Amino acid sequence: MEVEPTDNKLHPLFHKMNTCRRTAMHALTRRRIIWGVRIACAGMSCMSLLAVWPSDVPNRIQAETSWLYRHGIYNSGQSPTQFTVNTLDPLSSVKGPPTSSFRDNMRSDTKYVTSWGSGGWSNDVIGNMNLIYLGMITDRVPVVPVFLPSHAMMHSYGNDHSPLPFGDVFDLPRLRKAIKKPVLEWRDVKTSNSSAKMDEIGCWNVWESIQYFDPAPRQSFAPWFLKLDISYTKTPFWVKMKPNFEHDRFSSFWALAALAFPRGRNANLVPPLPTKSNVSLGPDEHMLCYDFLYYLAAHQSDEIEQDYSPAWREVGQHMHWTVRLERLANDYIRRTLHVRHHEPIPPFISIHVRHSDFKSWCEKDVPLEECYASLPVIQRRVHEVQDELKEKKGIVASHVIVTSDEKNGTFWRDVHEMGWFGVDHSRTKELYGQWYPILIDAVIQSKGAGFVGTDRSTVSMLSNRRVQSWQDGPVRTVKWGTRGADDH
Repeated sequence: MEVEPTDNKLHPLFHKMNTCRRTAMHALTRRRIIWGVRIACAGMSCMSLLAVWPSDVPNRIQAETSWLYRHGIYNSGQSPTQFTVNTLDPLSSVKGPPTSSFRDNMRSDTKYVTSWGSGGWSNDVIGNMNLIYLGMITDRVPVVPVFLPSHAMMHSYGNDHSPLPFGDVFDLPRLRKAIKKPVLEWRDVKTSNSSAKMDEIGCWNVWESIQYFDPAPRQSFAPWFLKLDISYTKTPFWVKMKPNFEHDRFSSFWALAALAFPRGRNANLVPPLPTKSNVSLGPDEHMLCYDFLYYLAAHQSDEIEQDYSPAWREVGQHMHWTVRLERLANDYIRRTLHVRHHEPIPPFISIHVRHSDFKSWCEKDVPLEECYASLPVIQRRVHEVQDELKEKKGIVASHVIVTSDEKNGTFWRDVHEMGWFGVDHSRTKELYGQWYPILIDAVIQSKGAGFVGTDRSTVSMLSNRRVQSWQDGPVRTVKWGTRGADDH
């Protein structure tokens, strides 16, 4: 409480000062009321704006935030504006989170390369390996597509588990660090939801130049999934490693790399096939693309099996499984071998037996039981691997795990009678999705101290290389197709 001065000489002055103070207070109150009204009006305007704001904006914000989390840009203790970009991360290769058109997210100072898969999962793994290596030698950032199931596609597509992102299988941060190059997925560049736009793009048609039975670009569901309308330009005849030889379909890395540069591109342009919307486009120079990259080598056909293979040495051996897949496969191995969770997994020999569609390669006068390698024939190879492990590394691998696409109950009964183990996938699809039986089998194969595979199977081919590179283990390949094919 204020006390007025009692000095009469000061009283008039004090009264005047007090009057001025009350006037100022009234003015301040008036200004506060005016600002209060203004704030209330602004609040009502914001509420009106929110009422008409597109309903997908919160979803877009959430999607962008999850994109930042997926790439490890910030953690839960940071805001999206507080992050540090890793120079080996793909973040420096795009403008930001995925956009409805891939062109809106491409940097003007960066060039890209992509392709599509259409040859079965293991073939598409090799195709993506080749894509990444091609990106390395052309100084372009590879943009890897999703895996789409070629098997029973028309029946299974649309299921939530059908599209399988590359980064859900392979440890991309580890790969980027190993090769010291950014690697993008299409989900980093373009959205895959209803807001995605149809993009027109010109690509190279390799398939028509390397084989003589299908006069068209290689067909794939990936462009449809990615909403890409493609105009294809046929590659020149010289991209084929063995011209005029119909039994070999391989092209070379450097033949296709030549088309990635202006001089090679411009010198080999021919009238392109138009898009579905009837637009003719030459091969895109910003987002370079090829229809199919499985049949690609540096020196000889099927060289992925060779120890010098540049695609394997520079890329493939660094394509390790995600931590989640590793853990899941370990759980399956423990259940298969009856090993408790706290106990170490003992060394084992992994086997891949491919049957199924291989029967079409059997000679007509040879019954299936003689065309396919019998279990005793496979066992002979297993013993060779076990002996080599014991001799060279002192490892006793008495456990054997068999993975196979064989559905015949007699086959599996015979497997168990030999003291070998089969992986129980009776609930795998139900629990994890249709991709997971083959994914878990592939991881199990790669974890063997040694491996025995099936000749001419790319599944076995890749597992051979993984066991050699990751486990330093001995491997064998069982031949088949004729009587006594694996005799030695």
